[in-house]
Amino acid sequence: MTEGGYGLTTDLGIIGGGVMGEALLSRIVSGRLYDPEKILVSDLSPLRRDTLREQYGVEVTENNADVASSASVVLLAVKPQIFSKVSPSLDVSFQGMGSPPLVLSILAGTSLSTLSLGLGEKVPVVRAMPNTPATVGAGITAIARGVKVSDDQFATARKIFEAVGSVVEVPESLMDGVTGVSGSGPAYVALMVEALADGGVAAGLPREIASQLALQTVLGASQLMAETELHPAILKDRVSSPGGTTIAGVAALEENGFRSAIIQAVQAASQRSQELGTQ
Repeated sequence: MTEGGYGLTTDLGIIGGGVMGEALLSRIVSGRLYDPEKILVSDLSPLRRDTLREQYGVEVTENNADVASSASVVLLAVKPQIFSKVSPSLDVSFQGMGSPPLVLSILAGTSLSTLSLGLGEKVPVVRAMPNTPATVGAGITAIARGVKVSDDQFATARKIFEAVGSVVEVPESLMDGVTGVSGSGPAYVALMVEALADGGVAAGLPREIASQLALQTVLGASQLMAETELHPAILKDRVSSPGGTTIAGVAALEENGFRSAIIQAVQAASQRSQELGTQ
């Protein structure tokens, strides 16, 4: 199939082939959730379209309306700042359909009411916030259900996002908080791993060894808490022996406001998510 001239034969459409769009696409294809030939991706960049077609075997187009008019499920993965530019053509396409597709939006800060206003009130919309570990199937996605979404459609949404990791359902009022924790959280963790490795180098370790130790420590501690369901405070207490090295390090972190900095980062990201919804 070449670009243009699509019939109602697409199982999944993706509008926006950027980082998160590709992250979801890669796991959906590798997990055989949909046949690549029944997936249509739209992107303005010819280079991105060629890359996605060659790497994943999907169909591509530069026209968002092709996706809107042909897919039974549409993943909306554009930047929230350009939603107002993208939505008019989608609205026209959806209004011309007897039964509009299920729309899955991963636009940060963009509310269900804003999505419905831009896409049309009869369109069933699920608002979702995945994160970048979705690329390796270790993501977590929070989803909020729109009023027009049926039980079967919501089950479809869960199935798609479960292909890239865990899924939790939350009230839409909590989505900005989700953005601050799990949406932006991988960046915080990356900074911590980098700083932990830098500390190792400052203590005399070779960079390669320090980086390996830092990364595996974060992976191992996360896995330990996940599998044992230990509260983080309990793990911290178990490692911190009286008068030992760990409690000295913890005291230094407290003195420099480590926990406060993380809390403020989550609040700042949540606030920015709210701001994006008003732009």
